[in-house]
Amino acid sequence: MNIIEILRVALTALGTNRLRALLTTLGIVIGVASVVSLMSLGDSLQNYIKGQFQGLGADVLQVSAARFRNTSTGTQPLTTDDAEGLANPTVAPDVKEVAWTYSVQANVVSGANSDSISVQGVTANYADVNNWHPTAGGSFITQDDIDASARVALIDGTTATDYFGEDNPVGQTLLIGGQVFTIIGVMEVRSTGNVSAQTALIPVTTAQTRLANARIAGKGYRVSSIQAKAASTDPAVITLASNEVKAYLMKAHNVRNAAAADFNVSSAATILDSLSSTLSLVTLFLSAVAGISLLVGGIGVMNIMLVSVTERTREIGLRKAVGAQNGTILLQFLLEAILLSLLGGAIGITLGGVLLLAGGRLAPQLSIALSPQSAVIATVISSIIGILSGVYPASRAANMRPIQALRFE
Repeated sequence: MNIIEILRVALTALGTNRLRALLTTLGIVIGVASVVSLMSLGDSLQNYIKGQFQGLGADVLQVSAARFRNTSTGTQPLTTDDAEGLANPTVAPDVKEVAWTYSVQANVVSGANSDSISVQGVTANYADVNNWHPTAGGSFITQDDIDASARVALIDGTTATDYFGEDNPVGQTLLIGGQVFTIIGVMEVRSTGNVSAQTALIPVTTAQTRLANARIAGKGYRVSSIQAKAASTDPAVITLASNEVKAYLMKAHNVRNAAAADFNVSSAATILDSLSSTLSLVTLFLSAVAGISLLVGGIGVMNIMLVSVTERTREIGLRKAVGAQNGTILLQFLLEAILLSLLGGAIGITLGGVLLLAGGRLAPQLSIALSPQSAVIATVISSIIGILSGVYPASRAANMRPIQALRFE
């Protein structure tokens, strides 16, 4: 008997008990649907997070002051001297450009509107380094504004709508910390990267002198953070730039042990890698938990195949009596088990796709879609389950003695 005939006989046997076959695959259906859904959802979440972080610039290193104390020299704040030193190409040759900020919390008033929001003093190159620019009709802070400690400001879209409604805020004024500032632009809407929901940007020198006294004797002015843009988006170059920044600041802050550094250096790429790794582990764990139902489904397939062998004992004896080989009987029952598992896998993938489609409607921003990789993995797992679940029942059927099988009642 050739393989085509064996497959036909296996399909006929399954078709005779269609309802039982479908119920048998229920465990595999649920398991495959769960695994496919979770893996595809995990991939969609990773792509969504990656898209959110792209706006931050993977090549921008964020330098901030550490919260713990350097026990040997005392914690030293980040200063304009640190930032200007990093901007020296001989100090950090793999750093293309350096910007810095000084943040204060200030009361911002316009007419009857008043809120305490985050006000960031920024350098003239802040927009280019961070890839965050004002919308059409506005302009960014210039070096002349920095030199003059000018009272000009840019606001985010949320603040513009809350304070001015549909009116164009450019050219209008508002009070920041009790001082009059002229609005010169509205920043683009950006999904991530804003320090808070409401933000105002002003010249860094204005924030350091007019809204606070950030002067540090002999070291310029205190800064809240430094942004160092690497010379390339190549991960190797970003790593080199990070090492150069760390080496310079450790020397400038008289830090000998990296573990005691009073500053932190991170990048969007580092944060993204960390989040992606964590999300991958969570997805893998949840998929493994969901995969338990696949084990239950495999046991169900084995159980029903043993029942099928028992019910068809006389048929097996008759076929062996007329010359069927043990290998033929083994292959027939093994194929039946594999077909049951593949049927469950196909239904499970379809069900998973339907669930993902529904999830995509509920959360369209995630762009949830069936992952081809998860479908392939589910198919392979279903096949393995079919083989493992069918080996014992098929072996039992193949090893029956014809005389004993024919006498079975």
